[in-house]
Amino acid sequence: MRLAPLATLTVVLLALAAALAAPVAGAAPAARFAAPALRGDLDVHDPALLTGGPGEKWYVFASGKPGKGGGSIDIRSSADRGRTWAYDGTVWDAIPAWATEAVPGANNMWAPAIHRHGGTYYLYYAVSTIGRNNSVIGLATNTTLDRSDPAYRWTDQGKVIRSTPDSDFNAIDPEVVEDEAGTPWMVLGSYWSGIQMVALEYPSGKRSADRERRHLADRKIALNAVEAPAIVRHDGWFYLFTSWDKCCVGTDSTYRIVVGRSRAVTGPYVDRDGRALLDGGGTTVLKTSGDRIGPGGESVSDGVVAYHYYDGTQGGVPRLGLRPLTWGDGGWPQLPAGDAPAGARTTAS
Repeated sequence: MRLAPLATLTVVLLALAAALAAPVAGAAPAARFAAPALRGDLDVHDPALLTGGPGEKWYVFASGKPGKGGGSIDIRSSADRGRTWAYDGTVWDAIPAWATEAVPGANNMWAPAIHRHGGTYYLYYAVSTIGRNNSVIGLATNTTLDRSDPAYRWTDQGKVIRSTPDSDFNAIDPEVVEDEAGTPWMVLGSYWSGIQMVALEYPSGKRSADRERRHLADRKIALNAVEAPAIVRHDGWFYLFTSWDKCCVGTDSTYRIVVGRSRAVTGPYVDRDGRALLDGGGTTVLKTSGDRIGPGGESVSDGVVAYHYYDGTQGGVPRLGLRPLTWGDGGWPQLPAGDAPAGARTTAS
């Protein structure tokens, strides 16, 4: 499952440039990247990327680290459209008390999702423990991401959805997408019965009166290692990205990014060969390559895909990856190379 690593990460060099298209949620054409070396603090796991318009900062929210900021969600920002990243603190100084009461033993917040609607930023996060599905997804809101703004304050909105040991799913790895009508949907899940979806509503950002939990993807094999869902809307299709196989074990990680698509946000989703994602289907778009091991934990913002991978030249420390999302034959997504090679020079964060 997606979780914050215990290792201390150094800083990696990446390569990217400005996004081309207007910021339509999940539907913008891919950004194009140039090749200047990136600098800064990229000590992230499960990155939730939010790109900005001209003159605006980019942000990455990531799983918290036990013992740092009370395990709260990490924040990093870039003032040069993703070239240089700076540590920007944590959302809070501790995990909300209601969440640790619900999930005894939890020591950090996992796998956030950041979504902007109107004048509000919705930050979803998970609280859980490794290998168990006693889990909860919570919500924090803010009207600005600028710490220097007097209005800057993350307000805890409490629980959105939870799972218990009696549930057939695991309430972690949230992500949000809007359909053609502007209705927000949360996609979530890890192992157990796979990927789920629930309807949300504005302005609360919580579950709507539609209480149905929809089933989107299931590998139909032992362990059912599918998680970290993210949905992108493009050219009349909804594309469901997920991470398959083993995460979070350094150079032993086998994570990879897989995709399927549907005409409706609620599915059914199929892969490039027409196989249903509910029946083990999925088309791989990014996997281990050389010393870049186990890419996954992805998010997408305005045509840029963020993910983490493990650097085989540095003992398997996790690093941030950023790639342009492009579209190939038949409208299927591609992730061409966009970030610097594993082992690139780094500085301590």
